[in-house]
Amino acid sequence: MMVGSTRALFMDEISSGLDTSTTFQIVKCLQQIAHLTETTIFMSLLQPSPETFNLFDDIILLSQGQIVYQGPIEHIANFFQSLGFICPERKGIADFLQEVINKVPINFLMFDPKVVDYTFELPLEL
Repeated sequence: MMVGSTRALFMDEISSGLDTSTTFQIVKCLQQIAHLTETTIFMSLLQPSPETFNLFDDIILLSQGQIVYQGPIEHIANFFQSLGFICPERKGIADFLQEVINKVPINFLMFDPKVVDYTFELPLEL
């Protein structure tokens, strides 16, 4: 429950135990609230449907506690494509991204032939 105005909401795995339709409806409602009230919402979701994923304005993608991507949702596919990872046509981008950052064996991924070896590793700390 929200009482009064807020500038940021933090929500962790709000879709646990919910079907995709209900999750979509909740996220759509939260999107409208965020846009109307100019509130920032940080939300973690496990395996969002493509429709739910597309409701987000910006994405922060984490792997092993490190930020892998942060930015507008419309740039994320091109970002990973520039690294040699191409999302298959019939796969949702959210599922594809989880496979890339979780080092799923290469036979489950489509990749650019210019990339010889699939080893997704986080950069070394500076």
